[in-house]
Amino acid sequence: MAPQLITMLTYQDETVKNSFEVFDQCADLPSSFWGFKDVGLPKPDMKRLVERMKQKGKTTFLEVVSLTEAECLDGARLALDCGFDYLMGTVYYDSVFRLMKAKPTKFFPFAGKVSGHPSILEGAIPEIVADGRRMQELGVAGFDLLAYRYTADAEALAEAFVRGVRVPVVLAGSIDGFPRLEVMKRIKPWAFTIGSAFFDQKFVSGGSFREQMAAVLDYLGR
Repeated sequence: MAPQLITMLTYQDETVKNSFEVFDQCADLPSSFWGFKDVGLPKPDMKRLVERMKQKGKTTFLEVVSLTEAECLDGARLALDCGFDYLMGTVYYDSVFRLMKAKPTKFFPFAGKVSGHPSILEGAIPEIVADGRRMQELGVAGFDLLAYRYTADAEALAEAFVRGVRVPVVLAGSIDGFPRLEVMKRIKPWAFTIGSAFFDQKFVSGGSFREQMAAVLDYLGR
């Protein structure tokens, strides 16, 4: 089964100001997963955007790239307040896990040592897989893996991690061309994100956001 595309209405780790317009232009495309970041829009607009996505039958994702415990807790509360289906990102903290436990919003934390902004992922592959297995045993619903932000072999990490855990894995960040889409089809994570690459027209030269998205969906369906 092909991995699912999560279309992120984000550019350079911020939600774009014209998110409503971009979503409305593409909502009829055969893609169910949509999301955005916790920065770039006021909270009331975030709530309205989630509501609009759900009215169109979409599954919603909030990605939080903050790293401190207080920031991660704020991001988790935002996800719950806005009614997102999934919270992706945040460093794993017991306090965040307790807050999200038994809530309808599923929690997909980062795995491995994440630092900086834009984020980078460090550590040996066996250590990152072991970190995922540890959190899996604690009961997390899935993972947000920054594979292409990894400081070593990104694709070796992605393959080892997807094979090494039993819960869904989202590969997030820097999937910016058809060669990496081919890797997604081979590794078969549960889902992967694309945001900035659509705005940068990485898939169809000079094409609109809708044309970028349609090209990716067509490629995945082949």
